[in-house]
Amino acid sequence: MNRNDRKFQILEIELTNPVPEVRVSEGYCGFAFILRRDDQPVGFFIEPMPAKRFLSSKELAAKIMSEAANRLLEESVYEELSPASNSSSFPALTIAICTRNHSDILMRCIHSILRVCQLGSDIEILIVDNAPSDRSTAEAVAKMSGVRYVMEPKPGLDFARNRAVSDASGELLAFLDDDVVIDRSWLVGLKRAWQANPDACAFTGPVLPFELATGSQIAFEQMGGFGRNFYRTRFGADLADSSSYPCGAGMFGCGCNMVFRRAALLALGGFDEALDTGSPLPGGGDLDMFYRVIRAGYALVSEPSLMVYHQHRRDYQRLRHQMWTWGLGTMAFVVKTYRTDPTQRAKLKRWVAWWFVYQFSKILVPFLRKNRKPWPFDLVIAEIAGGIKGLIGEYDRSLSRVERRRKMFA
Repeated sequence: MNRNDRKFQILEIELTNPVPEVRVSEGYCGFAFILRRDDQPVGFFIEPMPAKRFLSSKELAAKIMSEAANRLLEESVYEELSPASNSSSFPALTIAICTRNHSDILMRCIHSILRVCQLGSDIEILIVDNAPSDRSTAEAVAKMSGVRYVMEPKPGLDFARNRAVSDASGELLAFLDDDVVIDRSWLVGLKRAWQANPDACAFTGPVLPFELATGSQIAFEQMGGFGRNFYRTRFGADLADSSSYPCGAGMFGCGCNMVFRRAALLALGGFDEALDTGSPLPGGGDLDMFYRVIRAGYALVSEPSLMVYHQHRRDYQRLRHQMWTWGLGTMAFVVKTYRTDPTQRAKLKRWVAWWFVYQFSKILVPFLRKNRKPWPFDLVIAEIAGGIKGLIGEYDRSLSRVERRRKMFA
């Protein structure tokens, strides 16, 4: 089986039920297990296995305990100590989806929201169509009751995000990418996080794979994916044992699944439109906003039940390009932050040094990391190359490009 033919079965395990026996089906090379407790997600792990391999309930239970024992204990304590839910205090919510020429996968995302959320005066869906080349999205959305459509002519994701900030009606503003579907726990998780942290400004959650149908998707997920932290975390002004906090803004979450107080976004001046511009700089805007939220003194909460599934790149060349843009966007954000937040420059230098050491450790000294498996050499080099370009003027080049776009649409 070559790299492109590999695929994993994704299997949910409800841990309040007896652990089942499982067998890898013909044509698959392993399992991806989603762990739930009382239907709430508590963990995820990948288990490579040959086709037809049998895993007894005892063997699977041992693997689950190895992967998620601490998380299960934490969840049990949380359930015992958390107050009863009071959804009546939950504020109005706008769910914004910024999209461009993806009406097919956009509809899949919208339908996942409609299965979980009851639209009405307190919950709305806002579609921001970003510089579309046709009317397919407008026509598809026009058929849907309760879904609002706006068009943002200036190309660039953060132009679209800022249009959502301007046009949203909810006190809370969620951003979902058009290539995700939300888990059935998503809204419950957001309400729980809000109730426990009514002063928080931002909320994020895990991003799991929608499918693992190609070797590229599997490779990306084995490298860590978009982040699948299932520990409930409240981030504030400081973080123990981190000398560079909050410079490594990737720890906070991912832009395809994030929720903010709209008032805080307005107070911070919205998203930086020179980041996440699309080609050639399709990244960094979410990192920048997470960082600014923390530096402004707000709290950011990571909630494990606020979970979505993302359609990873199926093609290996597109995955390699994505890793390049990750390095590019990360370092463009660092350069911007170094310039605008001089009190943090020493931390930023430490973090950049750590980042390069960490990248090379993926291929040279994997024994220094918990995940000791060497990462694909070309993917790591792509991310490093993107990071180097991001450090040597990409943010300034993007500022110039964005200014030209503003003038074109003035």
